[in-house]
Amino acid sequence: MIRIQDGITHAVGLVAGIAAAALALLTATPAAAVPAFAVQTGKPCQNCHVGGFGPQLTTFGRQFKLQGYTLRTGTLNVPISAMAIASLTDTARPQPPAPNFAPNNNLAVDQISLFLAGGVGDHLGGFVQATYDGVAKAFHWDNLDMRATDTFTVKDKDVTLGVSLNNAPTVQDVWATLPAWGFPYTTSTLAPSPSASPLFNNALAQNTLGVTGYVWLDDEFYLEAGVYGSPGATSLARLGVDPTSPGSIRNLAPYVRLAAQPDLGPGQLELGVFGMRTDINPGLDRSTGLADHYTDLGVDASYIVSSPGDNSYTVNARYLHEQQSLDATCALAMATNGCSGASLNDFRIDGSFYWHDQYGVTLGLFDTTGQSNSVIYAGNRTAKPDSAGFVVQADTTLFGAGSSPLGSRFNSRVGLQYTGYTEFNGAVSNYDGAGGNAGDNNTVRIFLWVAY
Repeated sequence: MIRIQDGITHAVGLVAGIAAAALALLTATPAAAVPAFAVQTGKPCQNCHVGGFGPQLTTFGRQFKLQGYTLRTGTLNVPISAMAIASLTDTARPQPPAPNFAPNNNLAVDQISLFLAGGVGDHLGGFVQATYDGVAKAFHWDNLDMRATDTFTVKDKDVTLGVSLNNAPTVQDVWATLPAWGFPYTTSTLAPSPSASPLFNNALAQNTLGVTGYVWLDDEFYLEAGVYGSPGATSLARLGVDPTSPGSIRNLAPYVRLAAQPDLGPGQLELGVFGMRTDINPGLDRSTGLADHYTDLGVDASYIVSSPGDNSYTVNARYLHEQQSLDATCALAMATNGCSGASLNDFRIDGSFYWHDQYGVTLGLFDTTGQSNSVIYAGNRTAKPDSAGFVVQADTTLFGAGSSPLGSRFNSRVGLQYTGYTEFNGAVSNYDGAGGNAGDNNTVRIFLWVAY
C-alpha cells in the first residue's frame, strides 16, 4: 500500500511539475522592436507600427512582412538591432517570490534582446532574436522568422507566394490578433497569471520549429498552411529552452490560417480563422505509450485606421476553442474517472487610440473558461480553469517619427499598465483554499522599453 501511495504521489508531482513549467513559458509574452528595418526601408517606426513602436503593425508594416522583409531604399545597412525592457511591478498582495526577488515591488530588467534582421535581395529576409531573461538570469534563443518570397501578377491580380521557417506558431502572422503578437505586448514573469491557458497561446513558442507556406492574393486574401515539430531535447537545452515544457510534439502538428482584409470606410477590416492539431508527449515522458491531444480552432477579427503621424484607432479580437484529450497526463497521474476529456474557451478583445502616433491608451478584456477537472486543476480549490479580467495601458512613444537625437535607430516607449482580475483560477474569492482572492493578483506595472 505504501509503495502504491508513493507512486501516486510521484505521478501527481510529475504532472504538477509539467503544468508549472508550461505556465512559466505561457507568462512570457514576446515583444519586438527592430530598428534595423527602419534603416533598411528609410521609413520611421510609425510607418510600420501602430503608435510608432512595435509590435502591432500598420497596413504598410503588414505588407513589408508578407513580402519577406525585402523592401529597401538604400544599398547597405547594418542588420543588427537591440532592445531592452525594464519594469517596476507591484501586486495587490505579495506573491511567492522568484529567486533573487522580493514578494512585491520588484524592479527588474525583464529582457535584453539582440536581433539579426534584414532582407537579402528581392526574395529573402527575416529576423533572428536572442534574449537574456533578466528574471530567470538566463540566455535563450527567441523569435525566429526567415522567409523566401516572390511576387508576380496573374490577370491583373498581385500574388505573393512565401515560405516561412519559424519557431513559434503565429510568430509569422501579420495581424495583432493571434497569441505571438497580441496585447499586452509586454509583460513580466514577476506578475501572477492564471494557471490555465490553451496550448495555442504561446506554449509552443521557441520549443518548436515549423515550415509554413502562404499565398497573399491582391493584398486582400491570405491562405497559409504548414507543420511544426519539436527539435531534439539536447538542441533545445543548448538554445536555453526547457525541452520538457510542455513536452515534445509526436510526429508533426499541422497548422492552417485563412484571412481576408478588405477596405472598409477609412480603414481596413480583417476577418480570419485558424487551427492547429497537436499531439504532445508531456514532459518528454513516453513511458505510457500515450500522448496528450490538442485541437485548437478559432476565429479572429481586427479593424485599423492609421496613417503615419496621424491619429490611429485599432480593435483586435479572437475566440479560441481548444479540445483536449489528455490521455498521457491522466495515465501518469493514475487517474481514470473523466480525467482526460477537457476543453478551454479563450476570448480576448482590445481597442487602442493613439494621438499622432505618440500618446496612446489601450483597453483589453480576457475571459478563459472550461470544464472542471480535479486532476488537471488540482491546485485550484474549485478545480476549474476559469479566469477573467482586463488590462489598461497608457503609454507614450518618444521617437516614433524618427526624430531621436541619437539617430533613426533609437526609439523608446514608457508605459503604465494595470491588470485587474474579476476571476482567477476558478473563483472570485478563496480560489486556492487559503483565502486568496482574484483581486489579490491585480498588478500595476511601469515599464521602459528602448530599442536601437
